[in-house]
Amino acid sequence: MDRRHKTHAVQVGHVTIGGDAPVVVQSMTDTDTADVQRTIDQIRLLADAGSEIVRVTVNSEEAAAAIPAIYEGLAKHNCNVPIVGDFHYNGHLLLTKYDETARLLHKYRINPGNVGFGNKKDDRFNAMIDVAIKYDKPVRIGVNWGSLDKELSTQLMDENAKSENPRPSQEILHEALVLSSLTSADAAVERGLGANKIVISCKVSRVQDLISVYQMLAARCEYALHLGLTEAGMGSKGIVASSVAMGILLQEGIGNTIRTSLTPEPGASRDKEVIVSQQILQALDVRSFAPEVTACPGCGRTTSTFFRVLTDEVDGFLRSKMVNWRHQYIGVENMKVAVMGCIVNGPGESKHANIGISLPGTGEAPSAPVFIDGEKFTTLKGENIAEDYKKLIEEYVQKTYAPREKLIASH
Repeated sequence: MDRRHKTHAVQVGHVTIGGDAPVVVQSMTDTDTADVQRTIDQIRLLADAGSEIVRVTVNSEEAAAAIPAIYEGLAKHNCNVPIVGDFHYNGHLLLTKYDETARLLHKYRINPGNVGFGNKKDDRFNAMIDVAIKYDKPVRIGVNWGSLDKELSTQLMDENAKSENPRPSQEILHEALVLSSLTSADAAVERGLGANKIVISCKVSRVQDLISVYQMLAARCEYALHLGLTEAGMGSKGIVASSVAMGILLQEGIGNTIRTSLTPEPGASRDKEVIVSQQILQALDVRSFAPEVTACPGCGRTTSTFFRVLTDEVDGFLRSKMVNWRHQYIGVENMKVAVMGCIVNGPGESKHANIGISLPGTGEAPSAPVFIDGEKFTTLKGENIAEDYKKLIEEYVQKTYAPREKLIASH
């Protein structure tokens, strides 16, 4: 039974957000968009990691002017991931001045909190919506906790203060976020943009706030919803907060596309946010993106670090292979792989995997049985266990999963 919050289906290039479509993973570059080559390289990195939509900042005339060259460069690499233009403050000017950029971008992101104030706000918002209508583009109405419409929040706070039973200020801010997004979305529809061209987000930085706001949104609209903490943080803090917040909402059937907004650790690859988003969806059995690696945490029986090194090596091997495997083989993303550290749980867990290896524990005989689909297949020994195991995985994929071209040819 499908428990998902019912929403309109929004087409973003070849990707569908909402409706009956799977939850979509997206990400954002952190390059200067005017730096064409660096932006192309990072978009390709994110797309290769599995990001199905990539957003870029369009904050200046130089950035807007660079978009056609970015599309041209991506086309040379056969990278057709949909690109979203992120507009703040001057979006009305850039979208109306740079026609080719407006035509090429697959979606526009508009923040009602910084479009403008008073009459200028409506005029600038309408100008962007008119461009979206002209080029038949979807938009994301993206409200942020840190740039909330001050006029609206002040009005709601004043009204609450005059009430006989005033509500906590946190509840009023939640209402302001929801009302800002829904009012803007409804205004876009009234202007002539279809409801199936609108995605809504209300991003905050705290877990409980995000859950409350999106539960309110889901109860009050059928617009497609974009999930994510706006500033999740760095490392384990950002991963845990994003996983908990989005995991709860996704389990309730709320959310059509997600982004994990991690602060990159020094020297870390930008694609980590894509991998975390995929792992959140995969842990919930919402979607599968890459083979899962089951591995034990280690104990006194596994004082050797080899099983940790092998686990990391196998995980990296699978992710690098998936760049091509996802296009070559059907169902390979559902494969289960195990790397276990000793004889206690090793053989059992390995038998539960499609292919698993049980390494010797401390002081045990230097041999590692490999199990394939529940049966012992071979025993690996010597210094080349890692390479031999990766070779067995690759052979298993080639023998087990149907090539995509054969499926296409059969139709």
